[in-house]
Amino acid sequence: MKKIKICGITCEREAEYLNEAGVDFAGMIQFVEKSRRNIPLERAVLIMKRLDPSILPVAVTVCPEKEQLRRIEEAGFGAVQIHGSIPEMLLDGIRIPVIKAFNVGDLSDYGRFCGDDRIAGFIFDAQTPGSGKTFDWSLLGKIPAGEKPALIAGGIGPDNAVEALTVTGLAGVDVSSGAEGSDGLKSREKILALVRNVRAMEK
Repeated sequence: MKKIKICGITCEREAEYLNEAGVDFAGMIQFVEKSRRNIPLERAVLIMKRLDPSILPVAVTVCPEKEQLRRIEEAGFGAVQIHGSIPEMLLDGIRIPVIKAFNVGDLSDYGRFCGDDRIAGFIFDAQTPGSGKTFDWSLLGKIPAGEKPALIAGGIGPDNAVEALTVTGLAGVDVSSGAEGSDGLKSREKILALVRNVRAMEK
């Protein structure tokens, strides 16, 4: 079954949408002040309490510091998604599964992590994560295939999720702006449509 991650969750009401839709992952942006979807750790804890136990909460970070990772672990996140660099010593000390995210501009670093047992999975995103823009999915055909699950991100929504999965053959989709309404908040209707479309391709 294809995996579905909704990223950039900012409030408890959005968590209820994810519960209703039956997605697999809920991404909450942590310690990335420039992102409009960044939320305090305390709010993330409240959101996690509202999530169905079947949904894995993922802390989304950029070049996190050691202390930030400790706080993420202590808050109860099930995994951490890391954009940008990860020093070896830092990676050694992380106690929850690590999802390494790659922007289309840094795919050359994929080989370093492809066989790394400390990495649980991957996300392939556009040049500017959260921009709502897609990228040339054929670029993913130029990197070595790995056994670990990988999600496609970057401008994915209800209308193109099936195409993205069909073209790339990846394990699932990671959706943020594509699941939002005009108010910038997650849309119940778009989330339900996304899940309905992805699940339908598996029948």
